This record gives sequence, C-alpha cells and structure tokens, in this order.
Amino acid sequence: MRKADLVATISEKTGVPKVDVLVTLEMFFKEVKNSLSEGENVYIRGFGSFVIKKRAKKIGRHIKKNEAIEIPEHFIPSFKPAKIFVEQVKENVTELPSESNN
Repeated sequence: MRKADLVATISEKTGVPKVDVLVTLEMFFKEVKNSLSEGENVYIRGFGSFVIKKRAKKIGRHIKKNEAIEIPEHFIPSFKPAKIFVEQVKENVTELPSESNN
C-alpha cells in the first residue's frame, strides 16, 4: 500500500475529502519528523513508538579504495510497534504478498 492508496482508503471509510486526508497525513509525518529531529520520541498507544536510537562509533570500509574509515557516533529514527499491533499482525498474516504486487 502506498500513500495514495492509504489516503483513498481513509477518505472512502470516513467520508472526508481526499485532499483533507492528504493534508492531515502530511502534517502527521511532518510533526513526527520535527519531534524526532528535536530529540523527542513520539508514542502512539496501540500503534507504536517513533524513537531515536544511538549508533555507536565504528570502523567501516570504503570498498572502492579498500581502506578503513571511521563512522562517527550518530542517531537514527526507528519505529517500535506496540505489543497489540504485533499480535494482530501475527494472528492475521499467514504469508507475505508476492513482490510483484508492490
């Protein structure tokens, strides 16, 4: 499911115009990004948490030059689904859809 499909489905189920659903969804994404970039996690009960994870400094390799490079400590965004969300997926999904449907 792509963003356009999600907007169409929400609009169909709620009766809210697609443009309003799209604006709301875009604002949600923007606020999650802003909160995470300011160091604040976002918790949505029953759905999951958008959190910041710290990646330690490590040594990587520049493949073309075959030399070691230092990758500095950095932070990345991450999503942790809620327990009820995980259980619902486990109960309902029996196999992955084929890759050709994406």
